[in-house]
Amino acid sequence: MFVRRLATTFIKTRSLSSSTNEILLTYPESNPGIALLAMNRPPVNAVSLSLGAQLREKLAEIKEQKKLQGVVLYSTTPKVFCAGADLKERLFIKEEDVPGMVRTFRLMIQDMSELPMPIICAIDGVAMGGGLELALGADIRVCSTNARMALSETKLAIIPGGGGTQRLPRVVGVPRAKELIFTARDVFGPEAEKIGLVNYCVEQNDDGNAAFVKAMEIASLLQDRGPVALRMAKKAITEGFEAGPVRKGLDVEHECYMGVIPTTDRIEALMAFRDKRKPNFKGE
Repeated sequence: MFVRRLATTFIKTRSLSSSTNEILLTYPESNPGIALLAMNRPPVNAVSLSLGAQLREKLAEIKEQKKLQGVVLYSTTPKVFCAGADLKERLFIKEEDVPGMVRTFRLMIQDMSELPMPIICAIDGVAMGGGLELALGADIRVCSTNARMALSETKLAIIPGGGGTQRLPRVVGVPRAKELIFTARDVFGPEAEKIGLVNYCVEQNDDGNAAFVKAMEIASLLQDRGPVALRMAKKAITEGFEAGPVRKGLDVEHECYMGVIPTTDRIEALMAFRDKRKPNFKGE
């Protein structure tokens, strides 16, 4: 039943692929507390200026949703997650405008990575250059066995400009990141899981959405978790890790724990445990 509901959701969003909306944001009734954020720019979801603007607009909307427990980022385009920057568009960008454009792209990914709730990225195909940088902005990544990923910028005589040089080393380690960025080689799904680039690599299915299905399974586990707790856990991990020494990280953890103590959700969880019922969290 769960997989059937997911298939229905996936088919509905794919049916919108002819729309002028390059980014689709939905809140499925079958998965309350979860937002679905889809890239919808066939044939390869190249990141144009308009796609970037639409994505930042939807991210700003999501950020204000206090009751959300998670976001799933995926693609409506078969066999493609995101092929990176729109190189055809870049041909017409003046050299003096390139720094501003790259900065905007970087800020777009930063906006996503700084969403307060967990973000799960489903990679059911190709994620190249900026596409992989976008995926690296998520908290959890899932790919299918037919996924192909690379930070391919050195092939174009440039370097990753959307945070890839900083996020990839934090995910796979500095030596591995240097190899992948220097060589710009492809990494396929099974290897991506082996080196820690993704959390899971799942066998692709006949519908071509195995990573999306797995991402939704993970998201479903978040649906009965406290929204404020999820936000504070993400903040504690992210900011605590960046703080440096464990002692400083523990200070961040303490600050975040103090953030959950006065919430009505905490009291609701205790009362639900006492009454042997499911808690009704409000994100407060």
